[in-house]
Amino acid sequence: MKSGVRALGIAESYRGEADGASDGRRGRPRSTLAGAVVRADRALDGLAFGSCTVGGRDATEAVCGLFSTLDREDVRYVLLAGIAPAWYNVLDLERIHGHVSRPVCSVSFESSPGLEDALRREFSGEALDRRLATYERQPPRRRTAVNGHDLYWRALGLDEREVEELLPAFTPEGGRPEPLRVARIAARAADALR
Repeated sequence: MKSGVRALGIAESYRGEADGASDGRRGRPRSTLAGAVVRADRALDGLAFGSCTVGGRDATEAVCGLFSTLDREDVRYVLLAGIAPAWYNVLDLERIHGHVSRPVCSVSFESSPGLEDALRREFSGEALDRRLATYERQPPRRRTAVNGHDLYWRALGLDEREVEELLPAFTPEGGRPEPLRVARIAARAADALR
């Protein structure tokens, strides 16, 4: 992959309502989102910030909003840290893919039996039904080893071979793609300021 290829990584940070992070309209805590545009050669090329409701259903819109705020035609890929940020605010990869018109890849870093049991434990009624419906529509989760670390991913607009080229190209060391690593650091820093 050429060194100038850019990916937008989006990650979150949430420290809890005790830190003053809340949504004034509804009194619900908010999670800080950061979007980091990083080139394949590891150069940071842009940042944007947003938020979504902890335990809400607005993370998909927040991710789309970050992409729109950046307004970067040169971003070639969108990488997301996980599928359910902000306490099961489940992302709809198909909607994100449609909005950004680029390949989208959700990456997680731990083996998991999936979210269904956890969703059933934490939610009921319509809140559960909507989350399950969104979660069940997502592409299957697959595993790829990068630098001796297992990465678990779901993708739209990329086949398995392409993902197995993309993730190592943006992960020069360790097990976290650089756009997600930088976005996570930025989200934590912004969250600490709230």
